[in-house]
Amino acid sequence: MNTFFDSRTSFSLRMPRPVREHEILRVVGNIQGDDAKQTAKSARKEVLLWTKNRSGGSLPKEAWEYKGFEYFFGGRNVVGVRIKESQIDIWSIRADEPDDTVAKRIWTTEIVIATINGQHPVFTVRSLVSTPEDELRIEPHVPGVVRQLSDKIGLYRNGYKFQSFPVIVDSQEKYDWLVYALLDPARTVPIFVFTLPKDIEVVQSNNTKSLCNAVLGIGVVVVCYPDYCWELTRHLGQQRSVFSGAARTYMPGFSDDSNPYDHRLFLASQLSTPEGNRQCFQWMRILAAKDSIRRTRLGNELLTFSSIRNASLQFSQKSLEKSGASDHDKLLTAYNRIKALEERVARIESENEYYVDEHNKEYLRAQDAERLYNLSAFRIQQLLDQIKGAGVKPDSNIPFPAGWDKFGDWCDQYLAGRLVLASSARRAVQSPEYEDIQLAVRCLFWLANECRESLLGQSNLQLREAIIESGVRNSPCGGDEYEVSWNGQKYVVGWHVKNGGNTRDPARCLRIYWFWEPSSQQIIIVDMPAHKRTGAS
Repeated sequence: MNTFFDSRTSFSLRMPRPVREHEILRVVGNIQGDDAKQTAKSARKEVLLWTKNRSGGSLPKEAWEYKGFEYFFGGRNVVGVRIKESQIDIWSIRADEPDDTVAKRIWTTEIVIATINGQHPVFTVRSLVSTPEDELRIEPHVPGVVRQLSDKIGLYRNGYKFQSFPVIVDSQEKYDWLVYALLDPARTVPIFVFTLPKDIEVVQSNNTKSLCNAVLGIGVVVVCYPDYCWELTRHLGQQRSVFSGAARTYMPGFSDDSNPYDHRLFLASQLSTPEGNRQCFQWMRILAAKDSIRRTRLGNELLTFSSIRNASLQFSQKSLEKSGASDHDKLLTAYNRIKALEERVARIESENEYYVDEHNKEYLRAQDAERLYNLSAFRIQQLLDQIKGAGVKPDSNIPFPAGWDKFGDWCDQYLAGRLVLASSARRAVQSPEYEDIQLAVRCLFWLANECRESLLGQSNLQLREAIIESGVRNSPCGGDEYEVSWNGQKYVVGWHVKNGGNTRDPARCLRIYWFWEPSSQQIIIVDMPAHKRTGAS
């Protein structure tokens, strides 16, 4: 016997699924050329040639005159608008194309070419897809028009030229470029570095060229030869480098003191199998596409077609009013503008639903990551307790770092889960004047063990003025305490380890400033090994 709920379920399955628009990626760049006006014209022509090849017919005359136009042909629809004043020339098209393999899936490409005050034209692309699918499974690929413009005219962004082939690091000049690009704070796209032990032919078999085309304008692909991989390792340290057939993604904002786990590494063993290789390239394409949306702001770096179309209609409406046009012409323009506004509202509502869904997915992923992080901290503590229960000191067999340049990586390797160097401390230990690195290491061992156990309530040790070893103690900062931000939260740095005497000689004066982070149960080292100057000292 059917129940009401069975009937409702059966009815819902027969209902058509709502079509939703998903944004896939965004490309922003400038077009190369000496004459901005002529360069923009050449770029518009290339865009129309690309559009014509995908539209299934001939575009109207108005299109080739770079005016506003509409073209509809079996679902392959193209609409163009243009706003032109004395110092502003904005031309944009929106092209729809049905997917060749999935029914009811429609791909949309929005392209804008804008020239302002005679500067190099700005070129932007949005790739979107409308579909009733519950779960969208695609491998993002930059539209072919980007490669067409890049190859025939030239595109760049923030000094980086778009190119549809890998950067081969096989010379000192290319290596210097790579180091500069990795550490450049102005870089806005990820760099995918592949290391190959042999010749250029291996590069082709590894599909790096296909990856270049897929992420053109939203990522940079680099192939680094072995000699320069070792140079990179010496420069960045083993934890942040890549070598021996592995591949690594260096995200924007990377520095030589970045957390290495924020810049994903694919080992050579993962890339050695067809499936592992496929997963790596797929992940890189998805990452580049998502990051292009996250780092590019609508209405600032990139204008939507609907906003340009609405502005164009508004401009036409005002022009008609000034010219004394007939009521019929004014009414028709007003109607078209209202219709465009309604379409824009509908798209914005669809986009908002998409962004809300994406936000919810990211929130759930963040919750899972935080839960795993806390479980890892708990498991680390379990293992430490087991080691100590067996009568073994956790750090009894750990070698000391060979020098300050290895200090940060040494902390990551041996003190992870108990003690962390903040980026400020990482920078400070690169090449300090303080000489006694072994004393600094012994102090960190004390912080990671005795001090941490006290903070966890596992011992009766009093931290205030606790003696670490002769002449070295842990003390409150007093008037020197200060506030820092860590993982989006504010913390007060109220403790420091210091050696005795009143010396300010940086070669002999040791200071380690730290605070306790309770959620991860770790000591966070904010600064070391020098005395920190504050308002009180």
